[in-house]
Amino acid sequence: MRKMVMNGILISMAIVISYFERLIPLGMIIPLPGIKLGLANIVTLFALFYLGFQSAFFVTVIRCVIVSLLFGSLTSLIFSLSGGLLALLVMWLLKFGYDGFFSMIGVSVGGAAAHNTGQIIAASFILKSTVVFGYLPFLLLSSLITGVLTALASESLFYHMRKLYIFDNVMGNNRGQECKDTKHSKCTVIGPENGGNGF
Repeated sequence: MRKMVMNGILISMAIVISYFERLIPLGMIIPLPGIKLGLANIVTLFALFYLGFQSAFFVTVIRCVIVSLLFGSLTSLIFSLSGGLLALLVMWLLKFGYDGFFSMIGVSVGGAAAHNTGQIIAASFILKSTVVFGYLPFLLLSSLITGVLTALASESLFYHMRKLYIFDNVMGNNRGQECKDTKHSKCTVIGPENGGNGF
């Protein structure tokens, strides 16, 4: 039940972030159509690292559907799902190399690149043309920037949540209170606590 509640909270957060992201005039800074910061990916990263793939999948799908219904169209839903699900799959795979080969930045950049690739693939099917793949290198370049920004924001958020034991309190664990009273070994935080050792 607590996990379901947490999923609902994450979906709500992702929807709000997606709405405010639409208000950012990123096109004035980077004049490329379709460029987004991908801040909602912070929520996906949190769900993936702390709740698991199933929750991350659920949050991603529901977020894409609701955001498209509120602010987009059927076409935008196709783009959103194709990019979001491919990004989740790639980040899930890269997560196996976390803290050994990849840092949070590596996982996030991989997800951003996969998201843009998924959208280009969807566009090629909709337009029935491969010409759109010529736009992919520019999107992949932008993925380096947006992926790094998302990773830095995620690491900062996760750090402060661990420090305040917010996640443990929400999920009903007693570790937060116990760690305030003792330096027991189980106070070691699971999840992306070290930022990874690789890229």
